[in-house]
Amino acid sequence: MGYAVWLYHRLPLSDRDVEELLLERGICVTRESIRTWCINFGDQFAQGFHHQEPRPYSRSHVDVTACGSRGSQTLAVAGC
Repeated sequence: MGYAVWLYHRLPLSDRDVEELLLERGICVTRESIRTWCINFGDQFAQGFHHQEPRPYSRSHVDVTACGSRGSQTLAVAGC
């Protein structure tokens, strides 16, 4: 049940897509069951998605270097 709700909310899948994915794994559920589970437990999963720690290296960093020549100073910006 949890895997079906996770698939539905985390990936851009319809209830029919989730039903087919579970059927390929040998789990036979109806679309109505998946829809009911998503209604009942979807809020709990959505709250869990927003409170997770960010993945390492998920942010880009900017390196700023000051370069001076003939009295003027310019900044060189390199983004990763």
